Amino acid sequence: MSTIAIAGGHGKLAMLRGGLLATRGDTARGLIRKPEQADDLRAAGIEPMLCDLEGDGNVAAAVRGADAVVFAAGAGPGSGDARKRTVDLGGAVKLIEAARAEGVSRYLIVSSINADKVSEHASEGFGAYLRAKFEADEAVRASGLDWTIVRPGRLTDEPGTGLVAASMKLDYGEIPRADVAAVLVACLDDPGTIGKSFDLVAGNTPIPEAIAAI
Repeated sequence: MSTIAIAGGHGKLAMLRGGLLATRGDTARGLIRKPEQADDLRAAGIEPMLCDLEGDGNVAAAVRGADAVVFAAGAGPGSGDARKRTVDLGGAVKLIEAARAEGVSRYLIVSSINADKVSEHASEGFGAYLRAKFEADEAVRASGLDWTIVRPGRLTDEPGTGLVAASMKLDYGEIPRADVAAVLVACLDDPGTIGKSFDLVAGNTPIPEAIAAI
C-alpha cells in the first residue's frame, strides 16, 4: 500500500482519484486550504490535510511520508490571470520543492492539452492559463524528480468508459474526469510512464493498454 498526496484535494478530479486509491487500499491524502472541505474528503475515504499552496503553509509537512505526489490543483475558469500563475504555476513549483525536501521522488502533474502549444494569439484568459501550465510542466521536467505529465482535454462529468486515447500529440477533445482519474492511478502503477508527457482524450483503447503504449 502507498500514500499519495494530492494537491487540489477538494477538486472533482482529485476526489475521484482519491476515492479510487482508497478503494484499493492505498492512503489518499488530499491537500486542501479550507477546513470546511475536510468532511467531504473523509466521506470519500480521503485523509484531509490543510495546506495552502498560495500562502505560507508548510507544504513539505503536507507531503511528508508520501510515496508520490499529484498536482491536480487549478485556479479555475473564473479566476484572473494573476491567480492562474500563483496556483497553476506557483503551486506546482511549491509542490516540487516540497517533494524534493521530503525525498518524495514520484511526481504526477495534471496539465492541459495544448499547453505545449502556447500562442500569444490565444484569448487573454485562456492564454494565461496555457502559459502557466506550460511553465509548470517545464519546471517539472527540470525538477530531477520521477515525473509524469498528463495533458487531458476538456473535462466532463460524464460517466467514465475506461476507454481513452493517449499519445504525445492529439487533437483537442473531451474526456470524463473519471477516466482521467483512472489514468493517473494507472500511471502510478507503471514506472514506464516516468519521464513521459502525453495528451489524453476519450477514445477506444482500454486504459491499461493505452498507458502501456506510452
